[in-house]
Amino acid sequence: MVATAPIAALAENSVTIGGATLVNKGRVGVGRIPSAQRDKFGETFGSGSGMAIDPASWTRDGDSYKGSLWLLPDRGYNVEGTTDYRPRLNTISIQLTPTAPGATPAAGKEQSGVDAKLADTILLTDDKGTDTTGLDPADGIRAPEGSMPLLPQAPNGKISLDNEAIVRLPDGSMFISDEYGPYIYRFSADGRMMSATPPPAALIPMRHGAANFASNNPGPGESAPDPKDPTSGRQNNQGLEGMAMTPDGKFLIAVLQSATRQDGGDSGKTRENTRALVYDASDLAHLKLVHEYVVPLPVFTGDEGKRSVAAQSEIVALSPQTFLMLSRDSGHGYGLKSDASLYRTINVVDVSGATDIAGTPFDGEKPVAPKGVLDVSVKPAALTPFIDINDNADLARFGLHNGTPNDKNNLSEKWEAMSLASVLDPKRPDDYFLFVANDNDFLTQDGFQVGASYKADGGADVDTMFQVFELTLPGLAKK
Repeated sequence: MVATAPIAALAENSVTIGGATLVNKGRVGVGRIPSAQRDKFGETFGSGSGMAIDPASWTRDGDSYKGSLWLLPDRGYNVEGTTDYRPRLNTISIQLTPTAPGATPAAGKEQSGVDAKLADTILLTDDKGTDTTGLDPADGIRAPEGSMPLLPQAPNGKISLDNEAIVRLPDGSMFISDEYGPYIYRFSADGRMMSATPPPAALIPMRHGAANFASNNPGPGESAPDPKDPTSGRQNNQGLEGMAMTPDGKFLIAVLQSATRQDGGDSGKTRENTRALVYDASDLAHLKLVHEYVVPLPVFTGDEGKRSVAAQSEIVALSPQTFLMLSRDSGHGYGLKSDASLYRTINVVDVSGATDIAGTPFDGEKPVAPKGVLDVSVKPAALTPFIDINDNADLARFGLHNGTPNDKNNLSEKWEAMSLASVLDPKRPDDYFLFVANDNDFLTQDGFQVGASYKADGGADVDTMFQVFELTLPGLAKK
């Protein structure tokens, strides 16, 4: 069973964790970037696998706010396998004119509270300055060189990246987490790889006794891996999906999307015991694993009444012991045949009472949750529901919905990016805006990528969408 922290219902949307009361005041803004948007390289813009708001740029002018944020797309349009899409990072200029919590925007203005525009795009290169690629690494490995470890490599000789989360650092460099590895990379401000941090051995995908980073999404001319799934380590396409720096800047937290293969990740019904890795970030070039915890993913009733597990899509750290975690189902939403999502919720994770498994045999060959059953010696983190993204009453205030009709105002499938920005009000020092963005998977009817035009199946034009919630997070600014 999932360990659930006690909830003190001091207000309709409040939870108390470790003596602090967190309040969700609801949505205060919505905005879009059109699905047909192209970047400065002439290719279709893809949206939020990861997001980081630039706090230095964030300013307030009366009732409006403006600033910039970084939005990280994943490996490119890849409905029928991966392509040689060049991984990149987008800069977005953003203006927020929030609606008062609980109020309804003026008619015709429901989705104009967030004005987002693409400002710039940079490419992410390897440590030698060579383009990286979204292609599946298939059986490819680049041997360790200098300070760089073993790396996933596509058949064309490029390092394979499936970017999922971003942390921007004060010096302009950034940590980016990856699905293929699953690794944490550090890139310079201009996008050149500086270092790579592999996870514990238990998370490295293995086939035939050796590291194999294939995700079973072969590109043109590539073969599917044998076997299609790793025998241990991260499951295909279930890498380090969430990552965040603690407010004090001392620790970097990264969370696997779902359980490793040996911990029940071979089944969608038993994959609930994932892992949170906590790194000492005092030396940015050499992250040091200092803590590791089992995080129970939410269990819900899925299609046809079956037991299902919601994979996590992103985190935001509130302290070294607590973080927000966005978890969701798959296969439901605008652009898909199934219109209504059954689970999209931001939970609060508290690891303060959990067993620290860093450096134990669980980091090697010993499963921590064989067949999904957690080892009796291990206490998992506590999980508390906080924000229901699918709340139709709140969505309706902004002209949105979850479910029928399956149109552009139905939420799309993949909500995968979060970031916080202060309300900048001395009278409300604990209030923040939580930006949440979707990963639109480059789905458009007017697409162009890797030298070719395309149209997404089913006629969908999935815009990049931002939803903004106002939260009270006591003491966060002091941490």
